[in-house]
Amino acid sequence: MKANVKERIRTHFAGLTASQRMISRFVLEKPNLIAVHTAKKIGELTSTSESTVIRFSYALGYSGYGEMQEEIRRALLISDQLRGPIEKHQEASGERVTSENFVQQALETDIAYIQQALVHADVALFREAIRLIMSADKIVVVGFRWCHIPATWLANALNTLKGDTHLYQGAIGNADYLITEHSKKWLVIALSFPRHPAETIAFVKAAKTIGAQVLAITEGELSPISAKADVMLKVTTPQPAATNGMPTLFSILNALVEGVMAAGGDEIAHRLQQYDEISSTFYSFAGDEEDE
Repeated sequence: MKANVKERIRTHFAGLTASQRMISRFVLEKPNLIAVHTAKKIGELTSTSESTVIRFSYALGYSGYGEMQEEIRRALLISDQLRGPIEKHQEASGERVTSENFVQQALETDIAYIQQALVHADVALFREAIRLIMSADKIVVVGFRWCHIPATWLANALNTLKGDTHLYQGAIGNADYLITEHSKKWLVIALSFPRHPAETIAFVKAAKTIGAQVLAITEGELSPISAKADVMLKVTTPQPAATNGMPTLFSILNALVEGVMAAGGDEIAHRLQQYDEISSTFYSFAGDEEDE
């Protein structure tokens, strides 16, 4: 899979100079200006220089500024064709949220962001994320603060479907299973959004030092866990993400779980059947008494 400019920035960001990082942010925030201006002009707009802009394109693996610019032009053309759900929602709903319209406003916003996620979903990245999950011997899911709830759901779902999945709970738990069995093929799935908990970042960095692979689910290429990730799934949510972002995030996680189920085929279907049968011997459920 050929990396686009955003993916190249994500994977190279940690090794860029301070000036090149400024240009990275400019590229991500204002790609339309890159598409129409020369390297000299971009140097002026970023308070750097023409040579720094050209070296930046080299640092990302391009043959020069022209190749990077042409890729951004193509990406913008595709992006313009895909624009829609969020923009249409924002244009249509100029109203302030009130006690009368809050249900409609909330649900329409959720629908717009989920539709936007579908429009911009990179299926190749989802497939790569599913490949990491399916090939891992063991999985650790980490997410703190408001990410703890979706992290718990994801860990439980993957443990049901695949097994050998742990939820890292920070200070109240421990990571001994990862440290003592580092010879295993571990995958760390990290969920983190602003403001990013330092413990999530530290855990991801530590996991990489012992050879674990990392799947990051976060807000974008410049997230502090993004550069360490083998694969990054970007989730754009309404703000503030902690209160309004759950529906979009859960939709992305659900798509990931559905992909795992599809990849596992009959094996996972059989595992789910066994799980249902065995769970009935451990837990009582409403209506079971009628079957006895």
